[in-house]
Amino acid sequence: MNPQQPVSYNSSPSSGGKNLIIVVLLVILLIASLGFGGWAYSQMQSYKTDSDKKVAAAIAAQKQVLTKQAQDNFDKANTKQFVGSPTYGSVSFSYPKTWSAYVDTTSSSEPINAYFHPDQVPGLNSKTAYALRLELVSTDYAQIARQFSGSVKQGTVTAKAYLPPKLSGIANVQPGTLFSGQINSSDSTQRGTLLAIKVRDKTLEISTQSNDYLNDFNNVILPSLSFAP
Repeated sequence: MNPQQPVSYNSSPSSGGKNLIIVVLLVILLIASLGFGGWAYSQMQSYKTDSDKKVAAAIAAQKQVLTKQAQDNFDKANTKQFVGSPTYGSVSFSYPKTWSAYVDTTSSSEPINAYFHPDQVPGLNSKTAYALRLELVSTDYAQIARQFSGSVKQGTVTAKAYLPPKLSGIANVQPGTLFSGQINSSDSTQRGTLLAIKVRDKTLEISTQSNDYLNDFNNVILPSLSFAP
C-alpha cells in the first residue's frame, strides 16, 4: 500500500499582488466615500445655515411690515388730522382723537392761532397749560430764537436743533430749534417743550405747555408734522 502523499497548497505571487491591490483600492474607496460624505454633510449644514438665515430675515421683514401696518391702523383709529391753509404752507400733523381744538385764523399777522386739549378746550383766560399750542407768526425765526437766549444761559431752558422726520431731505427746509423747560416766561410754573421752525416767510411755533402731554407731543405730533416749504 503506497503511503499517502501530503497535499501542498501554494499561492502564487501574482494572486497575492492582486489581493493587495484590491485591499488598497477598497481602502482608497472607503477614504473617498468618507471624504465625500463629510463634504456633503458640510454643504448640507452650510445650506441649512444659509436657509435659516434667509427664513429669519424674511420673518423679521414680515414682522416689520405687520408692525408698521398695525401702527398705521392704530394711528388712523386713534388720531385726527390738522391741516392748515395752503396759503400758509399747508401745515399738518396728527393729534389724539380725544382732544378738542379751537383754531383762530382771522389775524393776518398770526394766520394760525390754535389750542388743543383733552375733551374741551379751556377758556383763553383760564391760565391752563394747554396740551398743544400752535402759532404761525410773522415774527422772524432768528428773533424768536433770541427771545429764549437768556433762559438758555440761565439754564431754565435747553435748546437743540430739530428737524421733523417727515421733512428730512426736503429742499428749502431748515432745521428748527426745540426748546424744553420754562418755555412760558410769564408763568414760571409751566414747563413744556416748544419747536420753533421757519415756514416760508413766517415762523411756526408748536408746543406742549405741560410735560403731562410730552409723550403725545414727542411720539404723535412731532413725527407727523409736515408743511410745504
